[in-house]
Amino acid sequence: MKKSLNLLRAVLFAFFLSSVVFTQSNAVSKTKFRNSDGRTSSSSPRKEVKITTIEKDMAEALTLIQDNHYSGSKLNYNGLFKTAISSMLHTLDPHSNYFDAKEFEQFRTSQNSRYFGIGATIYDLRDKNGKMIGTFIRATFDGAPANRAGLRYGDLIVKVNGVSMLGKSFPYVRDRLRGPRGTPATLVVERYGSGKRENIEIVRDAVSQPSISEAYMLRPGIGYIAMTGGFNRTTFREFTGAMKKFKTQNLRNIVIDLRGNGGGLVNQAYFIANYFLKDGQTIFTQKGRVRGSAQSYASDNPYPDKTPIVILVNGSTASASEILAGALQDHDRALVVGENTFGKGLVQNPFMLDYGSMLLLTIAKYETPSGRLIQRDYSDGNLYDYYTNGGVDKTRKKQKKPLGTKKQTDSGRAVYGGGGITPDVLIKNPTIQSARVRLQNRLVNPIFAFALDLSFGKIKGFENYKVDRAITFGYDIKGKDYAIADSLFNAFKKFAISKYKFSPKQIEQERETIKWRLRTELVMAAYGSRTSFQVFNEYDTQLTKAIKLFPKAKQLELAGARANANRQSERK
Repeated sequence: MKKSLNLLRAVLFAFFLSSVVFTQSNAVSKTKFRNSDGRTSSSSPRKEVKITTIEKDMAEALTLIQDNHYSGSKLNYNGLFKTAISSMLHTLDPHSNYFDAKEFEQFRTSQNSRYFGIGATIYDLRDKNGKMIGTFIRATFDGAPANRAGLRYGDLIVKVNGVSMLGKSFPYVRDRLRGPRGTPATLVVERYGSGKRENIEIVRDAVSQPSISEAYMLRPGIGYIAMTGGFNRTTFREFTGAMKKFKTQNLRNIVIDLRGNGGGLVNQAYFIANYFLKDGQTIFTQKGRVRGSAQSYASDNPYPDKTPIVILVNGSTASASEILAGALQDHDRALVVGENTFGKGLVQNPFMLDYGSMLLLTIAKYETPSGRLIQRDYSDGNLYDYYTNGGVDKTRKKQKKPLGTKKQTDSGRAVYGGGGITPDVLIKNPTIQSARVRLQNRLVNPIFAFALDLSFGKIKGFENYKVDRAITFGYDIKGKDYAIADSLFNAFKKFAISKYKFSPKQIEQERETIKWRLRTELVMAAYGSRTSFQVFNEYDTQLTKAIKLFPKAKQLELAGARANANRQSERK
């Protein structure tokens, strides 16, 4: 109880202290750029808040709860404090948050593009009645402990450190595989090909979790970068590595896929925008509570890359991703394609507390170069509506008209703020009826079961699909690699009908989905999970339509360059 009250005291002190102080750093540093982008300074005087009074009220409330609530002494006081602190912060804005010591450590680890464990993708397999058969290895990561130990596609996880995993769910098995760096994980696995069980000794280690899930030549001359894993400390390094590789492959156009990228470290978004924008062009502006504290961050690149860019965005593109998309859009440097972004334009600064916990407090707002506010409205305080844009059933409806003030890009195109980034070309992701979604979800198990048999040569007549070997990493698939012929599809149809009781009509209805998912499994077995994303991209209608827009992206880049040149000429 004493420790909990000390924690509360530290949190309250940090919260009220941080709410009255804030200034901005004077410049962007190439070597040190905080996600918060700010330090503290005195604000205008206001009425003093007495923490001792609040602590006294809290202690009295806790005593009443302990004495009268039916749970009594079984109450989790740290849980109560955490909920109280989080609720307090969410009355301010949706993104201020509190992290206990464990959550903060996970937060820091994710920003370093890694986690601690064995480094494998696992998957559940169930029978026709939904009964759990077991959890299998689908892929290992290059250089990770699981890969070094020889785990392969199709290995059934029987035990972890002496505890049976048979019949256990995916989250249960995953949590037993992860753990602190340097700790042992003794696995018993059953090899799918032979049925033999083996003991595998693995020492958990840092596992790379790249923020760029895939970077390859989508088509001749067209580079594709899936920047979908957030902006972490390694993002810009991963990006420049991909661009360097592309330059040796006759790069003419590039797709930067920001769909599903929820943001992260702003400095990484700055560095990528700086790669494409000429020195002096604003990348973003940050405005805090102190009058006159606005700080603009501009490019300092005298020789920016001029490759035409198409940026893909959707409703889960947020924060630092929106800063990057907004900067390149405002300077007409990229054609933004897809669906409206989320609309998170608030700046959070970390404040360290006692016992390893952390307060993430909103201290400012971002603006794009044209002066657009990215942040969507949150004044009603309804977090559900805020995160679902008015409810999950409303997200597929016609997109709302921009609410913010009208601004202009460098070439004079109209853009609006107040609700994320509106794409230059709207391309909605196709939707299907819920009945088909349920059917496709049911097909996951027979597809995985069939792929296991297929990859180990157990489907008669299709032994050439066998993938009983270690993963080959860094491979870019070709059109004929593990292509699913009609004869193989028909073999799957017989399998699904006999083993999982599907009807022929149901299988035929999902022919294309089954083909790409089967091919994905085989490519994953042969080349790993990262390369398997390339199969999905072949069926991605937003991406297919986007790559046809490069002539427009090129025209946009030329118009922006002319406008920027004219502006510089007028200043001379």
